[in-house]
Amino acid sequence: MQQQAHSGNAHTQHDVSQREIADRARTLLADAVVWDNVWPIDLPGNESVGNTWDRLDQFIAAGVGAVGLTLAGDNHNASEALRLVAWARSELRTRGAVVVDKVEDVVAARRAGKIAVVLQFEGTRCFERDLNLVDAFYALGVRQTLLAFNNANCAGGGCADDVDGGLTSYGKRFVREAERVGMLIDLSHVGRRTSLDALEIAAKPMVFSHSNASAVHPNFRNIDDDMARACARTGGLVGISGSSEYLGDISCSSETLFRHLDHYVQLLGAQHVGLGFDVVFDPDPLSAWVRARPDEWPMVRDPEWPGFRYAGPEQVVDLVAMMLAHGYGEPAIRDILGGNHLRVCGAVWT
Repeated sequence: MQQQAHSGNAHTQHDVSQREIADRARTLLADAVVWDNVWPIDLPGNESVGNTWDRLDQFIAAGVGAVGLTLAGDNHNASEALRLVAWARSELRTRGAVVVDKVEDVVAARRAGKIAVVLQFEGTRCFERDLNLVDAFYALGVRQTLLAFNNANCAGGGCADDVDGGLTSYGKRFVREAERVGMLIDLSHVGRRTSLDALEIAAKPMVFSHSNASAVHPNFRNIDDDMARACARTGGLVGISGSSEYLGDISCSSETLFRHLDHYVQLLGAQHVGLGFDVVFDPDPLSAWVRARPDEWPMVRDPEWPGFRYAGPEQVVDLVAMMLAHGYGEPAIRDILGGNHLRVCGAVWT
């Protein structure tokens, strides 16, 4: 009987501890700046992504104060990219969101109870090899861009290419111009050699906005520890993706998210880790679109590929609770949630 009483008491203490951690997580989340650096929106006439503007409310409800909105890239020319930026700015203004020009806008939007949105591109084809367009798009609010999206373009190689030729001469000039203007270079989806070439010449911090750890789950889109370390040496950060493909977990559990996050924290330090969930709320249209592009998405060559699934913004509170349970200090957690993005973007944006 004594043993049973002792076990029951331990169970009760465990429950209390779990409740205390959950309460601390919610309190911390309510007070922190939370920045999810990647969110692809449905584009006009585009059936490939299952996201709508109404999902902004879901981010807000989950405590997310800033999101990076993916608009144009290697599937668009300059004219198409311009129209998409104009469309997004109009829609966001109508919905009461804040289009971010500087990091102070993120903090101000949080205090005002609004969501801050950072406009970004996923590739450099939309600049059409005209470096003057880097400054022009920056003036319109585009603050971040990938160098390439899975396959090679005129700047460099993609992560799905059989051979990555590295950063091209144009790519080097693009990096220099982006750094001069203040546009953040994002190396997710970029080939390994091209990424390392860019990081070697970096004069400002760069990021892998949504790239998980190959050491936890080998995948063509994930990055190895040398790439992550090179990024950290620039002062940049690696963002944790919520994609089942990159997590290696079709259920997209918070536990698996934490495994990737904790790997990077132990490898790089908490000051070089952030969030880039890249959530697609209705992933079936995206999965169907991807299945028709095996050169760009090699995993679809497997007829058993199950399609994409994604962790949602509501799982951020679980992630915070896990960090607390594993002994992370509150300052480190705040940095991971959004403080590191504030620092990196503050160092890059002009």
